[in-house]
Amino acid sequence: MGLAKYVARRLIYMIPLILGISLVSFLVMYSAGDPITIATMGNPMITETEKQFLRHYYGLDLPIPVQYFRWLTNFLTGNFGNSIYGNKPVNQLIASLSWETVKLQLVSIIISFLIAIPAGIYAAVKQRSATDYTVSSISIMGISLPVFFTAVVFILVFSYDLGWFPSAGAHGAPTLWPVFGIRNPILDEIAHLVLPALVLTLASVAYNVRLLRAGMLEVLRQDYIMAAKASGIQERTILYKYALKNAITPLLTLLGLSIGGAIGGAPMTETVFSWPGLGYQFVLAAGRLDFPVVMGITMLITIFILLANLITDLAYAWVDPRVTIE
Repeated sequence: MGLAKYVARRLIYMIPLILGISLVSFLVMYSAGDPITIATMGNPMITETEKQFLRHYYGLDLPIPVQYFRWLTNFLTGNFGNSIYGNKPVNQLIASLSWETVKLQLVSIIISFLIAIPAGIYAAVKQRSATDYTVSSISIMGISLPVFFTAVVFILVFSYDLGWFPSAGAHGAPTLWPVFGIRNPILDEIAHLVLPALVLTLASVAYNVRLLRAGMLEVLRQDYIMAAKASGIQERTILYKYALKNAITPLLTLLGLSIGGAIGGAPMTETVFSWPGLGYQFVLAAGRLDFPVVMGITMLITIFILLANLITDLAYAWVDPRVTIE
C-alpha cells in the first residue's frame, strides 16, 4: 500500500476514535455536577432566576444529547465555545496558554532524550558494573518519586533555601540574575523554566533510560552485533549505528506520546509551579466544572496524540526496514 493511502486510511480511522472520546468525556463531565452552582457559590445575593438564566445562556438546560450535538457541531467548525468563567472564547484561551506549555514540554523532552540515550547505552554496555547499578538506581528512584513531591522538594531547596530560582510562574523576577544591575528578559525566562523543566526531565528520563537499557541488552546479544565486533568495526559505530537503531523503536513510542501530549502540558507540575499553561488551566477548569474549557483541551490533546502515533508509526518504517507500511 502506498504511503498516501496508508496515511489517509489512518486519518479516517481517527474519526470514530475522536467522536468516541468526545462522547465519553462529555458524559463523564456532565455527570460531575452543575457548573453554575459552583460558579455562583461565592455570591449569596444571586437568585435562582439568575442561575436559571445563566444555564439557559450556556445551553445547560437542554437535554444532554442536544447539548452534545450542539457542542459537536461547533467543534467541527473549530469553535470550542466560551468559558463559563469570564465568557472568554476557549479558542483564545488555549492560544494564549499554548506557547508556555509547549516551551516547557519541549525543553524537558529534548533534555530527557539527550540524557537517556547515552546513559541507557552506557548502562547496557557496562552491565552489572557500578555505573550500571548507579544509573538503574537513579532511574528507579525517578520512577518511584511522585512528581508533586519532587516539585515541592525542588521549590523548598532551590527557591526558598538557596534562592537560586523563582518558585512559581513563568515571568517576572525583578531581582533575579541581573546583568549589570538590569533584569534580562531572556535570563528571566530561563530562571523560571529551570525548576519545572528539571522536574519533568527527571520524571521522563527515568523511564527512557530503563527502556533503552533493556532494548540495548537484547540487541547486543544478537549475532550480527557479534559479527560486527569480530570484523573490527569500532565499538562506537556498532553501538550508535547498528545497535541503537534497532533498540530505539520502543523509545520512539514514548517520544511520540510525549510530543503528542506536550500540548496538554503536565497538569501536576504546572499546578505546583503555578505555570500559566494548559495543564494548569485544565486543573482549574476541571475543579470549577468549566465544561467548554475541559472539552476544548481534552480534544486538543486527543488529536495531537493520535497524530503523534501516526507519525511514530511512519518513523518505525524509516528507522527499521523490517517494518512495512500496510
